[in-house]
Amino acid sequence: MVTFRNNNNRRNNFRRGDRNFKSNGDRSKYSSSFTSADNFQRKSPGRNNHNASKLIEKYNNLAREALSGGDKILSENYFQHADHFTRILSEQEVYKKKKQTENVIANSEIENKIELSDTNKIEKSS
Repeated sequence: MVTFRNNNNRRNNFRRGDRNFKSNGDRSKYSSSFTSADNFQRKSPGRNNHNASKLIEKYNNLAREALSGGDKILSENYFQHADHFTRILSEQEVYKKKKQTENVIANSEIENKIELSDTNKIEKSS
């Protein structure tokens, strides 16, 4: 009969945590630039909301279906989802308008600076 003493010994070492391989904390596989959480922040807080208008339409249709089927609770749930995405869409539109006005103001300031510098050049040359 064959005894399996070595297997039992290996099993006991594994249970005690006496492993001979490196743990994740021991190796420096990645550069230090990946250790900070700053690199992994979202670019925009409303990700996956780029198609909010489609989601509004989807949940409104589902709500109408549920209402026609007689399930008022489910239809209200779907209407709340649609309302949520309606708010998100309106926030996105406000943000876009704000950015557009900021860009227009910045462009007009740049144009004014260019015109002033041009008039200064003309005055100096005469």
